[in-house]
Amino acid sequence: MSSRDGSEPGFGIYVHWPFCLAKCPYCDFNSHVRDGVDHARWRAALLRELDHYADRTAGRTVTSIFFGGGTPSLMEPATVAAVIERVRARWNTVPGLEITLEANPTSVEATRFEGFRAAGVNRVSLGIQALDDESLKFLGRAHSASEALGAIGLAARHFDRFSFDLIYARPDQSVAAWEAELRRALDHAVGHLSVYQLTIEEGTRFHTLYNRGAFALPDDELAGDLYEATQALLEGAGLPAYEISNHARPGEESRHNLTYWRYGDYVGVGPGAHGRLTLDGTKYATRAHRAPEAWLDLVDRNGHGGHATEEVAPGERLVEMLMMGMRLTEGVPLARLHEESGLTVDRALDPAGLERMVAGGFAELTPTRLRATPAGRQRLNALLARLLPA
Repeated sequence: MSSRDGSEPGFGIYVHWPFCLAKCPYCDFNSHVRDGVDHARWRAALLRELDHYADRTAGRTVTSIFFGGGTPSLMEPATVAAVIERVRARWNTVPGLEITLEANPTSVEATRFEGFRAAGVNRVSLGIQALDDESLKFLGRAHSASEALGAIGLAARHFDRFSFDLIYARPDQSVAAWEAELRRALDHAVGHLSVYQLTIEEGTRFHTLYNRGAFALPDDELAGDLYEATQALLEGAGLPAYEISNHARPGEESRHNLTYWRYGDYVGVGPGAHGRLTLDGTKYATRAHRAPEAWLDLVDRNGHGGHATEEVAPGERLVEMLMMGMRLTEGVPLARLHEESGLTVDRALDPAGLERMVAGGFAELTPTRLRATPAGRQRLNALLARLLPA
């Protein structure tokens, strides 16, 4: 699957490792704390599920592998190596295949970087989240700011490509303090930096505490100021936004995440992993069982941990593609929109809403693309609500 105007969606493999040392209070991902993990059994199960999807997608060419979680840096390097080897054995792969692993910057995990590099990982993404100890404590992180910087330095020694995450719009955070933190981060960022606004998700400990009034977040005006300061400072430093929360030097974008945002196909293996697969012209959504032990049992019995495989109707494909693609600075190619939905842009979108959004400076429509402007990306949910037919 490729775009007619040069933006290649790619075909990715996502591997979910569901275990963490502790559950962060803001996290709503499928992550679990366990006293012990049978690594050999998990390795065998991941490989078996990979085989299941390889049988369904024979002939496809993999453009990226991403180990996410949870905390994939808790995996044994031998498991990572086995997964990479199986992917290369069962699919075609592109030269310079991007292989990313998410890691936490505790000293114990950081010492494993050498093993992951030997296993074939060539890019790491570090969950730094903040560069001051008070904020790290609030966010429930197990590392200190000095440990975070040490892990970044270690990543730079072992990997040509690495990224790290920061969270902003924290309680009592001012624009000046955030700008100072960003400048400190830029002393260590090389090609890629992810910056996320703190949001309160249902089912998290922060959701309970926030509703009790235990802390307050910046109001909408201050949050907007923090966002705009982020864009200006990082673009000025040579790391412009290519997606709402992701900044990179040209050529250093996350190829795997671009597959998601460009609405490409991807295989998802591991508990709770989602996937999107186009088979004989029909797009399917796959979803594995979330509970780790239940997923293992399903793989043992069936060869995969699939909880559901559902057809994605053309109208749903349109919505999904716009929700993902409009996050990107490049926007959505109209040719791809037609490929996925079967509709031309004048039929796919609400004409009056599109006209208002373009006139208001929130969207741009060219003969080949629809994109959100910087103002539109800052208000993406509202923009999409006006573009999509009721």
